[in-house]
Amino acid sequence: MRHCLAIDLKNDPALIAQYEQYHQQVWPEVLQSLTDCGITDMEIYRVENRLFMVIETTADFSFERKNQMDTQNPKVQQWETLMLNYQQRMPTAKADERWLLAERVFKFEG
Repeated sequence: MRHCLAIDLKNDPALIAQYEQYHQQVWPEVLQSLTDCGITDMEIYRVENRLFMVIETTADFSFERKNQMDTQNPKVQQWETLMLNYQQRMPTAKADERWLLAERVFKFEG
């Protein structure tokens, strides 16, 4: 199953560069947590300060289960706290939301 999400980075070129540098060497524990929760593939794209994440998951993946697993993993919590230095909520995000799930509006299969 494919899911697409979006979030904004703080609009500061130095912070954006640091964010991208961290993503050149994501901590092994964070990568393992992705596998453990059922994410089989992940890509993050950037346009200016907006990020788009595309994930492929197993059939039994759920965001609720991922969140529960993440809250119990100290290394993931450390990573998420670090990423808060670079990310900012999108204008329509609620106080408890970070990455927003995108709604597909078009699909073409040739």
